[in-house]
Amino acid sequence: MTIPAASTTSDGRRFVLAFTALVMGAVAMGASPIFVRLADVGPYASAFWRTALALPFLWGWATLEARDAKSAWRGFDSAVLLSGLFFAGDLFFWHLSILATTVANATFLATTAPVWVALGAWLVLSERFGARILIGLALCMLGGAALLGQSYGFAPERLKGDVFGLVTAIFFGCYMLAVRAARGRLGAGRLAFLSTAVTALCLLAVALAFEPFILPRSIAGASALLALALVSQVGGQGLLAVALGTLPATFSSLVIFLEAVAAACLAWLFLGEALGPVQAMGGLLILFGIWFARPRAIKTPGVAL
Repeated sequence: MTIPAASTTSDGRRFVLAFTALVMGAVAMGASPIFVRLADVGPYASAFWRTALALPFLWGWATLEARDAKSAWRGFDSAVLLSGLFFAGDLFFWHLSILATTVANATFLATTAPVWVALGAWLVLSERFGARILIGLALCMLGGAALLGQSYGFAPERLKGDVFGLVTAIFFGCYMLAVRAARGRLGAGRLAFLSTAVTALCLLAVALAFEPFILPRSIAGASALLALALVSQVGGQGLLAVALGTLPATFSSLVIFLEAVAAACLAWLFLGEALGPVQAMGGLLILFGIWFARPRAIKTPGVAL
């Protein structure tokens, strides 16, 4: 059956918009280490403020989307709950990994998330993927390893932290799958608001248990936390929710590799952490892997391809 030209154009436009949202979201999430470093609170406190300060803005988005304040709270289900819990687990184990192993090890192990997304999308969401996705995944992971250069290394005393890094990847992969499932019933704004509310409650308990103090101690520190909430949570996670309403979870997880590229570039620009030729080649491998794995077409219900 031939697809009408208008339908094809509409599908292409939706793909471009979703892909643009995903790229912007990945870059926004890649900025988070800059803001965390500038904040004057501990890692768990910064994770809590990242979500808590985002809630008023996400509530405004959800209200506009639902057209009234009461409807912004509707639609809470198991997928929304799981997305919030999984993201809380992702942030919790990410910070544990950073504390117990090198940042390089934690970063590299966290980049294995697409493996778990691909496995979960196949088992849970029945998403099929072929050789192009697998090759793209391999290229992206090689690029992620190259971004670290020679800073990755195994040591028995850091094994616990390495395991935490792997658990981080599993939690983020599960988070993406939960968001993808929830987007079939909820708009991006409402989903981002409800999911972030669950995450904020979890991280508040974690911060109270592990941090000596939670409140920022300076205007600069408070500004960094607000920027973290607006850029990385509202922008990053919100745009990810937008994209997952259209794009397959497996391909989307590959685009999230851009978070590592953005983090490296921003660290170079603002923190003076130089990038060498190997790191630059790693970034190019990631870009090529994403381009290689891109979907050839977006299938919409009722349209035969």
